Amino acid sequence: MGENRRHSELVTRSGLRPFFYDSVQDAIENQHVKADEATIFYLVNLLTDFSRSEKVFDYTQEGPVLRPLAELYGFAVEAASQSERKLILQRLGDVALFISGLFSGYFHRRLVDVDYYIAMGGSAYAYLYDAKGRNPREQALATIFRQLSQQFVQFVDVLAEVGENAFGSSEQDIFELYELWAKTGSPRLERKLRGFGVNPQHFGPVH
Repeated sequence: MGENRRHSELVTRSGLRPFFYDSVQDAIENQHVKADEATIFYLVNLLTDFSRSEKVFDYTQEGPVLRPLAELYGFAVEAASQSERKLILQRLGDVALFISGLFSGYFHRRLVDVDYYIAMGGSAYAYLYDAKGRNPREQALATIFRQLSQQFVQFVDVLAEVGENAFGSSEQDIFELYELWAKTGSPRLERKLRGFGVNPQHFGPVH
């Protein structure tokens, strides 16, 4: 089902949200990921919101800039209130998940790597779960954040499959694919490597 989707469908369908819902469902089923319906909707909303570049990047005179996660973390530490801190950390987790899943090529030849984004994003969501409030909305969100934190790599893989099915898979060197698997231990990347005739478990992950 998901394998037949292409970019043209994004244009012709009435909206991004139903497209992303179907795509996320397909990826979750293909990868046998356990996900609550609320978490699925969170991912769909994330993809829909971040399809607008101004939701992801800060615009400067030099052009669009992706704010470093360390800077977002600094803002969270210095936040004047707990509610402000939670909003910033949610932003941090969302950006880390989105970039890790859909734009793994962003990390090529950069000082930070995808494993750093995974660690930062997972930690941000874990904090949001631990700091949950008592009102029903925060309790509901806490369940989502717990699942995102505990299964961060799996959901990175889900978003990666959504991106590949929507826009087509970018060509990746097998060595780069192995490097990415070695950093994350991603089951999805392991399957892709095996498809190229490479058994990554023979070498074992390196960190």
